[in-house]
Amino acid sequence: MNWDRIAGKWKKLKGSARQRWGELSGNRLRIVTGQREHISGATQETFGVLKEKAERQLRRVDRANDSPK
Repeated sequence: MNWDRIAGKWKKLKGSARQRWGELSGNRLRIVTGQREHISGATQETFGVLKEKAERQLRRVDRANDSPK
């Protein structure tokens, strides 16, 4: 697991908590801030997944090119 995914999950969790707190307190600005942070975290988590896939593919290509023919 790479750190982009971990950071993204953490941001999503913080955003959800911030959004919930805004709903409980009636603070619309906090709700919007929480939603924005949640979306940002989801994007970062997705980027981390894509980054991992790309790195795996590059390692496969490297191994294929290094093997004797």
